[in-house]
Amino acid sequence: MNEDRITVSNALRRGDLFTRVSAVLMGAGMLGHRQIVKGALVLLVEVAFWAYMATTGFHSLGMMPSLGTEAQGKVWNEAKQIFEYSTGDNSQQILLAGVITCFAIAGLVVLWVLQLRHSYALQRLIEEGESVPTIKDDVKSLFDGNLHVTLMTLPCLGILVFNVVPLVYMISMAFTTYSKEGEHLILFDWDGLNQFARVLNMNGNIGRQFWHVLAWTVIWAIFATFLNYILGMALAMVINRKDTKAKGFWRFCFVLSVAVPQFVTLMIMNIMLQPSGAVNVLLQNLGLITEPIPFWTNAMLARVTIIVINLWVGIPYTMLQVTGILQNIPAELYEAAKMDGAGPVRIFFKITLPYMLFVTMPYLIASFVGNINNFNVIYLLSGGGPTRVGDTAGQTDLLVTWLYKLTIDQQYYNLGAVIGIMTFVILTVITLVTYRNSSSYKNEEAFM
Repeated sequence: MNEDRITVSNALRRGDLFTRVSAVLMGAGMLGHRQIVKGALVLLVEVAFWAYMATTGFHSLGMMPSLGTEAQGKVWNEAKQIFEYSTGDNSQQILLAGVITCFAIAGLVVLWVLQLRHSYALQRLIEEGESVPTIKDDVKSLFDGNLHVTLMTLPCLGILVFNVVPLVYMISMAFTTYSKEGEHLILFDWDGLNQFARVLNMNGNIGRQFWHVLAWTVIWAIFATFLNYILGMALAMVINRKDTKAKGFWRFCFVLSVAVPQFVTLMIMNIMLQPSGAVNVLLQNLGLITEPIPFWTNAMLARVTIIVINLWVGIPYTMLQVTGILQNIPAELYEAAKMDGAGPVRIFFKITLPYMLFVTMPYLIASFVGNINNFNVIYLLSGGGPTRVGDTAGQTDLLVTWLYKLTIDQQYYNLGAVIGIMTFVILTVITLVTYRNSSSYKNEEAFM
């Protein structure tokens, strides 16, 4: 049975001359098996690849181990009375070219495997006396049986070019000295796991900041997720009660806060809570305070303020999510519970809450992950501050806002890459462990 499969090993062992030649000269098997256009295109891709490798690729791979050795020269020209600069190596471009070359090689390997298997499949068709598909048949199949290939090719290429390649490039930076420290912004070298050790070392300045920021990020995500969820669900239940009048009006009032763009609300709140903002001025005029309340300069108060403002922004979203689910809980469950003598509290914990958690657990996980990466709320409200002297991270910075400061403001690109990797690992572990242990995953048919 294994000998009948269309595999690379079978193609090399049992293939005819054209199939075996295609292991070296890609597309030869298609050309020899009467698929001229496809064979020519594959051959053209191979020629283009080797042309790229000859002109750029081999040089890029050769420079990858060192990432460049020649620094930019600076010589004073006495005759012209100016400094003349000689071009040196740019490690950033060398690293990028190396990553692109590695992806080009991987792409050629995939194409090599596909064209070799395809050539062997064509050989089998000819041996069995069946007709070989023409180029018209192949094009027609792309809009019929292979429509999924047509629809998914462009999105997959987009993900590869704009997501995967930059992601690998960013991960590579974490293992280099690419930073303004030591003037390593143009010419830098590989640094192994030193930056990871630096971030994880609690005794170092960067490590101490990382663990503090991580702790606050987790605390923020827990409060921002579950307070919004609990209070939003409570609000939805109050509005959804049979005795509540003008349900549409109350929903409209809370939806108004959703209609206003979030960044506008956050910027207004930031201005209102400044020392000379509307809140402090009003409280002083009423004689309730003598000094402005340090909403953004006191670390603990700033954190509490951010959590409270996020409730104002986030509760209406949760209310809208929960309202539809509450209306879909079978009324018979409530009636049966009341007949058995269950009170409102018991009904809530035995019927409403389990049903809500089952349906909304993926939403809760997504909200938790979104709050860990909630750049807007932190950056637009407090800017991550207040910041201690000598620190790169503020007292209200999340991992994502600290990453932004490390890269954009302070040019610690290697540390920023490490923080990005750590954030990804933390989010992945939390998401997978939480979802796989939830009832939504384990018991999908429970409420069917």
